[in-house]
Amino acid sequence: MNIALMAHDNKKDLMVQFCTAYVGILARHTLCATNTTGKLIADATGLPIHLFLTGAHGGSEQIGARIAYNEIDLVLMFNDPNDPKAADSVSYISRLCDQNNIPFASNAATAEMLVLGLSRGDLDWRDIVNPKSKPFTA
Repeated sequence: MNIALMAHDNKKDLMVQFCTAYVGILARHTLCATNTTGKLIADATGLPIHLFLTGAHGGSEQIGARIAYNEIDLVLMFNDPNDPKAADSVSYISRLCDQNNIPFASNAATAEMLVLGLSRGDLDWRDIVNPKSKPFTA
């Protein structure tokens, strides 16, 4: 499955810790991320991650386009609720996920449930919805 990883500035460390904890599960999937978040995760975990632009330079929109074309199967976007500028990007990604029936987590607790469900096979229905899902290419 294609998994998008995103985190607001104050949540990047939490995303790195989360990915470190679940590296065994995430390693079985194709990962993409906004640039800064992806580099931090890749450096800490060794996971291969397709990098888009930073969120501030259009990375959210690049991932949003992949969501709109049903090329993403799961989105983990750690939100900073104390950052008023962050609300727009969360709303944008969340709305696209809702429109395309793509599982979405905005915090570590929900992300943990989705990743554990992914490991159990609870999200295998995405293979039916998106059978042509291909890994990202550079």
